[in-house]
Amino acid sequence: MLSEYPAVGGVEIDLTGGVLALRLNDPRRRNALDDRSLRALVDALELAQNDERVRAVLLSGAGDDFCSGFDIVGRNAGQGARPRPGAIQRRLPSQAHRLIPQLCELQVPVVCAVTGYAVGIGFQLALAADFTVADPTATFWQPFVTRGMTPDSGATWLTTRAVGPLRARRLLMLGERLNAATAHEWGIVHEVAARGEAVEAARALAAGLAAGPTVALGLTKALINQAADAALREQLPAEAYSLEISSRSQDFREGLTAFVEKREPKFAGR
Repeated sequence: MLSEYPAVGGVEIDLTGGVLALRLNDPRRRNALDDRSLRALVDALELAQNDERVRAVLLSGAGDDFCSGFDIVGRNAGQGARPRPGAIQRRLPSQAHRLIPQLCELQVPVVCAVTGYAVGIGFQLALAADFTVADPTATFWQPFVTRGMTPDSGATWLTTRAVGPLRARRLLMLGERLNAATAHEWGIVHEVAARGEAVEAARALAAGLAAGPTVALGLTKALINQAADAALREQLPAEAYSLEISSRSQDFREGLTAFVEKREPKFAGR
């Protein structure tokens, strides 16, 4: 554990071998997020954006479930604890609505391991990751309408981009739950691992990405994320700009040398 990434209740943070592992650790509440754990994730990703040692991020949860959403009951429990009107729209921009864009915009690959329930913002974390590996026990659920509320944490944007409008309506308006196999079929999940092996499979994937050409991977991620909203004539200059940067990297020179020498490249992430 590095001092720059301090321990916070509900989240374990570790940086090893270029992989920043963020592990939700409150299994008693199925790893439900609260104000403190949300802030810990936001702060860790902000540090990671400027930390040259970080070459991939791994999201996972302790126990039987990945994340059961945000602990709304806990926030509103107790006499006089209910926030005053307007608190939600004031709070979200600095919490969930900051966390999701961070994951999407972070210029290193993000891998998520889902075991058991991924509910609400837990589902959004899986959607915002570049790759999600699911255990066969995984269940993905957007329960907002069943609680009489509208979606948040980027649910409408992420879900619609991932599965299209019709399936987004099934998830967000009908509250359908997806098992791991269906999530894989719909393109939400990269891989369904053997039972009990999702975290290790995700860790191996993150480690492989961390050993890759970090500059090129980060720029490619950014290009993919903007492609859905960009015209071809807008995307081509962005590709040219990214190619200009990546072709000046140490990893580009290593990739060419390895090709000429007929060996596997050894990327340094620079």
